[in-house]
Amino acid sequence: MFDFIRTHQRIMQFVLLLIIFPSFVVGGVIGFSSFNTSQSEVAKVGSEAIPMEEFNQALRNQLDRLKQAYGPEFDSQLLNTPEMRKGILDDLISRKVISMETKKSSLVVTDETLQKNILEIPGLKKPDDSFDKDRYKSLLAMQGLTPAAYEASLRQDLATQQLVNAIQNSAITPKAIAERVALISEQERDVQAISFKAKDFISEVKITDAMMRAFYDKNAAQFEVPESLSAEYVVLSAEALAEQISVTEAEIAAHYEQNKKSYTTEEQRRASHILLNLKKDAGEAEKKAVQAKAEALLADIRKAPDQFAKLAKDNSQDPGSAQQGGDLGFFRRGAMVKAFDDTVFKLKENEISGLVQSEYGIHIIQLTAIKPAAIKPLDEVKGQLTADIKKQKAAKAFAEAAEAFTNLVEQSDTLQVVADKLKLKLEKVSGIGRESNPALPASLVTNNPKFLKAVYSDESLKKKHNIDPTEVAASTLVSARVLDYKPKSKRAFEEVKAGIQVQLVQVESLALAKKAGDAKIAALKLADSNAGFSEVKTVSRAKKADVAPEAFAAVMKADVQKLPAFIGVETPGVGYEVYRISKVSAGTPDLLRRANEAKQLENAIAQQEVFSYIEALKQRAKVVVNQTVLNSKASADAPVQ
Repeated sequence: MFDFIRTHQRIMQFVLLLIIFPSFVVGGVIGFSSFNTSQSEVAKVGSEAIPMEEFNQALRNQLDRLKQAYGPEFDSQLLNTPEMRKGILDDLISRKVISMETKKSSLVVTDETLQKNILEIPGLKKPDDSFDKDRYKSLLAMQGLTPAAYEASLRQDLATQQLVNAIQNSAITPKAIAERVALISEQERDVQAISFKAKDFISEVKITDAMMRAFYDKNAAQFEVPESLSAEYVVLSAEALAEQISVTEAEIAAHYEQNKKSYTTEEQRRASHILLNLKKDAGEAEKKAVQAKAEALLADIRKAPDQFAKLAKDNSQDPGSAQQGGDLGFFRRGAMVKAFDDTVFKLKENEISGLVQSEYGIHIIQLTAIKPAAIKPLDEVKGQLTADIKKQKAAKAFAEAAEAFTNLVEQSDTLQVVADKLKLKLEKVSGIGRESNPALPASLVTNNPKFLKAVYSDESLKKKHNIDPTEVAASTLVSARVLDYKPKSKRAFEEVKAGIQVQLVQVESLALAKKAGDAKIAALKLADSNAGFSEVKTVSRAKKADVAPEAFAAVMKADVQKLPAFIGVETPGVGYEVYRISKVSAGTPDLLRRANEAKQLENAIAQQEVFSYIEALKQRAKVVVNQTVLNSKASADAPVQ
């Protein structure tokens, strides 16, 4: 819900700028001299420090973002590398130098500007268009913020935005460059092609055993068989234990009685209303006028109740319901403001209230439907109850079985004993590599990075001991035992000889096709002719014709000072094509596209100005990094353990 604040447009402009800042190279900017300060500081930027607490919080934030993107199975240790930690620190340093320069420049955000930005946050207006302070405070509280803390942060963000905008607005885009880009984009070239297919030269190719042997020796990596192993394994999980658990009818009935409220639907009522806005501080004259209008409307409704929806559409000042004839849909007790709520739950179906005063104004309410409270019968929820009870029992059973599982794994020479005593399934798997296989599901136990690291440990491979119980997911432990290990090897020459021959035929036939194409180009340069070429196609960067990407790039880069111009383009696995460029023209100007390209160029130059400015600030600040902390693995209390 705090997205109302997070997505505020002006703040997001600032946030987006920070997101696109590159991680600036620290060489020549960040000093690596002795770090003569507290080990609780990861860096010093001028006279200001970046504390370890702030650095660790940045790590936590990044971890949260990655978990949201990749799910709970994301390995947090990916963050625990010097490279990742350096990138996060670089970002903090960039933010710090901008903040310092903002203060130094005495950029001020007035109370009026701050208030204006807060008042513009979507979703914080009452029906009478006044600011909803209570909702504002509750949204902040959900994020662990107070209004004072948020407003101080917002004030700093707006000040920083002033600085960034000033740098961006100082960027100048030369018109000559924009014009040149437009001309290059619009330029058109008339081309024709003639193809030399590799397959047409296969009959001329002669492959010898010596050629195949040389290819085999030169491309040894291509014929490597990666190391692999086969293993048996056993998994202890709450899910597996749940299959062993039975639930009695008495337990189901007792759980149902204890949790009846969970299966009860409260009474709901549907109402329509007409709202006439009236502020608390309205003058007497305004109050009397609104009261008189409300009384007149009520009188009309009493005479013709069936016209309620039409009168609501014509007169109600509630923007959320007026166009629906005042309909508010079904709601439970307590969902509306007290005066409104109390009235609705006293009315009979189709009854119309008198005038009801609330903090929003004066309401006229019609109760249109009642859904009585209802409880789902036991038979309807029995399946869910059984699953819930099993889940609870399984969680308890897992906590008790985890210790026994660990002891059995450590004390047994075989996992069969573990499986038998805990009634688990002993499974086997083969062809396991050292790294996770991206073609297999990440949720697969035997494809889990933690499992693979454990099963490929020296203790596991050399001594063939049971691996220590490894937690691969919540409430899921696995142990494995290596049955067979195959080290990395190279396939025998005779085994791959046929495949090598096929590859060499392709290589050699393509070389012959290219040779023929190059000979054609040489002949054309001596005596031009369009004989054998395809029909003319006109291509440009703005409007690509039906030309292969590799050929298109080559055609547009070709030197066309002298026409006709000729180029050769190799198409891997297919052959060689010769292109004849016979004409170059300016093309047709597209004003809309030119305007878009100029804007993109302007934005790119503006961003480069910001990047260069931050680089200069970092150099001037004489940044010093605690290299020991940066290169070390996270400590026990760091967020990525």
